[in-house]
Amino acid sequence: MNIRQLSAHENPPMELLLLADPSQKIVAEYLQRGDCFVAEIRHQLIGIHVLLPTRPYTIEIVNIAVDERYQGKGVGKILLQHAIETAKAMGYTTIEIGTGNSSLGQLDLYQKCGFRIVGVDRNFFLRHYEEDIIENGIRCTDMIRLSQDI
Repeated sequence: MNIRQLSAHENPPMELLLLADPSQKIVAEYLQRGDCFVAEIRHQLIGIHVLLPTRPYTIEIVNIAVDERYQGKGVGKILLQHAIETAKAMGYTTIEIGTGNSSLGQLDLYQKCGFRIVGVDRNFFLRHYEEDIIENGIRCTDMIRLSQDI
């Protein structure tokens, strides 16, 4: 697997980005300000992550997604580790990520990779998304915020 930064002339793979964030408007907004990285196997896109500087020395993974055919095979963990190493190389000392209260697999993965829960943004998904999001039979309402010193 090869992970590389998306070049300026390439269109971002919205189908992958929308797996992690169902709002095209929100995705388009953070793509303008962030750095997008894609994972490929034999020139086929299988995963993506987007890093967005938020404060001095702090960067956030605002999107991380894996093609459904490659989920459960360790690709997400590799993407997460790549994001952490890239942030370190860029000089950041803190990396953050947020996910929905209903995203049980993501919460598990992020904590296994060293992230710690630092807060809850109550009703985040009710305020920022027009459509209800249901995962694992749970209505997604709150953003669980996680952070890691790097």
